[in-house]
Amino acid sequence: MKFIDEAKIYVKAGDGGNGIATFRREKYIPMGGPNGGDGGRGGSIYVIADQNINTLVDYRYTRKFLGQRGENGGSADCYGKGGDDIVLRMPVGTVITNLLTGEVIADLAHHDDKVLIARGGKGGLGNTHFKSSTNRAPRQCTKGDPGEEFELALELRVLADVGLLGLPNAGKSTLIRAISAARPKVADYPFTTLHPNLGVVRVDAEKSFVVADVPGLIEGAADGAGLGIRFLKHLQRTRLLLHLVDLAPLDPDADPVRDAKAIVGELAKHDPELAAKPRWLVLNKLDLIPEEDREKTIKDFLKAYKKATKYDGPVFPITAISGDGTRPLIFAIQEALEQMAPPEIVEDDDLPAEEA
Repeated sequence: MKFIDEAKIYVKAGDGGNGIATFRREKYIPMGGPNGGDGGRGGSIYVIADQNINTLVDYRYTRKFLGQRGENGGSADCYGKGGDDIVLRMPVGTVITNLLTGEVIADLAHHDDKVLIARGGKGGLGNTHFKSSTNRAPRQCTKGDPGEEFELALELRVLADVGLLGLPNAGKSTLIRAISAARPKVADYPFTTLHPNLGVVRVDAEKSFVVADVPGLIEGAADGAGLGIRFLKHLQRTRLLLHLVDLAPLDPDADPVRDAKAIVGELAKHDPELAAKPRWLVLNKLDLIPEEDREKTIKDFLKAYKKATKYDGPVFPITAISGDGTRPLIFAIQEALEQMAPPEIVEDDDLPAEEA
């Protein structure tokens, strides 16, 4: 299935019903007073996070959601019936933004998160509310308030602990196949990954973490080249980035040091906050380098790369296609994740009563 991670929708909550101006008319009861009822509240629109939904494809084709209008008030102090609410179910990780103002309305980071995005209008008042000692027969009533309406942008950001970063054909999909049960497309040409892939890496019976593979970055990506920048938002929730570098590129004119430096530059240009995340260097495709030359190739690369980028983090030489070197990498990632602070979770007690 095509990965649908963006959509635009229009939502309008139901209008409130109108109040009514009526008077009591009963046999043998003189001087009947006002008895007009209030209108019903319009139906509101909520969104709820559902871990059983993986894409926003439902909102690619159905884009308009209208809440039910409240009924008008009736005589004999009868209030109008309220409109039914609408509940929209969306994948965990969906960010909802007001297209007009750019304000983030909701961030569905956890399963069963429920957020009100469009409030139904209040019902109008019947003439019962306007009676007084000086106005015994009021003929005033009010109309219902209109429901809120918005044009919204939906953006799905996948939830993962570790994100894979690198040029097309650096071996990201091969690595995620080697360490998890995920089976993304792998081929001997670049741009085989066209949408994000998730894989669960099981370290032992009780420990695991999630890895996200996104389309590769190319130089100039921050200015719109390639697909990678479009999907970098999926790495914003990760706690650790793995920068894969192909030490044996197909192009004989390619320079791994220059390419790796360019990726870091594009990342910083796109999102400095994302570039500031912990980032480890993973040197891939050692099997394509003669065994007697591997140590020197790695040493020369690291010397030039550290000089160009001031990098001083961990380095893991691997061969993703055979799995060589991936076990130490997996154990190091699990240990690092356990030492990192878990993602901040806002408890209901910390929210205003209405939001909670």
